[in-house]
Amino acid sequence: MRQRRPGVGMTGFASLPPVAAAEPARSELEVLQEIHAVLAGERFALLTGAGLSTDSGIPDYRGPGAAPRAPMTYQEFIGAAENRRRYWARNHIGWSHLRRADPNPGHAAAARLEHRGLLTGLITQNVDRLHEDAGSVNVVDLHGRFDKVVCLGCQRRYSRSLLAGVLEELNPGFLADALAAGVVEMAPDADATVEDSDLIAGFVVAICPACGGTLKPDFVYFGENVPKDRVERSYAMVDAAAALLVAGSSLTVMSGLRFARHAAKQGKAVVIINRGQTRGDDLATIKLEAGVSESLTWLAAELPSL
Repeated sequence: MRQRRPGVGMTGFASLPPVAAAEPARSELEVLQEIHAVLAGERFALLTGAGLSTDSGIPDYRGPGAAPRAPMTYQEFIGAAENRRRYWARNHIGWSHLRRADPNPGHAAAARLEHRGLLTGLITQNVDRLHEDAGSVNVVDLHGRFDKVVCLGCQRRYSRSLLAGVLEELNPGFLADALAAGVVEMAPDADATVEDSDLIAGFVVAICPACGGTLKPDFVYFGENVPKDRVERSYAMVDAAAALLVAGSSLTVMSGLRFARHAAKQGKAVVIINRGQTRGDDLATIKLEAGVSESLTWLAAELPSL
């Protein structure tokens, strides 16, 4: 049995046990029965977004109640040392919380769907690695991984946990000072907002130990392209499927929307489970506005094995 990591945090972020999946409401069950009729007896691809990880204590980008935010772009990150200092200072705070997040029942349900042979594959827009923690194997981390960093100079990759120790040595007492300053926002990519600009200005950024180059989290920033091999592998999962199930994604960015468009163009069913409007609603064969965890849990229990 997986031992739960203790939650120690400034805001309680990702420090509590995952929220248990509730029973779907009667109106939701009616739509789930329709989804069951579409997916039963078929293998389908699963595309997940930030809405799946909210029950693990990780905030959503665009869901109902999500705080408005303007993520740093790749061009901003590489364009100025000041921007990189601000980013790494905020990421150092966010990492201290996000690394404690555990899979929730929705992640466990996705793993069960795969283990029972119902999925052609799982495409996730999340960088939190919770699908893998829950036991999913055939996963495309479309936007990369928050637990790795990459050197933009020599392309060496390092563990984010290792970098955390380096940043602690370079910035002793920073997290305690951030606690006093107050964290006002967290995001799914381990970003955090701190009110104290002087605190950020004094942060020391680590460099690549091999070449002295610039280190960057190993995930796709706004303004970056998803690596071609991940896109091709994701398309192959959709091509091999009879339908596409989108769970917890607003499909706002093209990196995810393209797969819904691809499935629809092939005449395949597109099922969307998400609270709030998505950019792919006009493509949906069925749209269910409900909690992702409870919906996937129900489907994993009710869909017949192949």
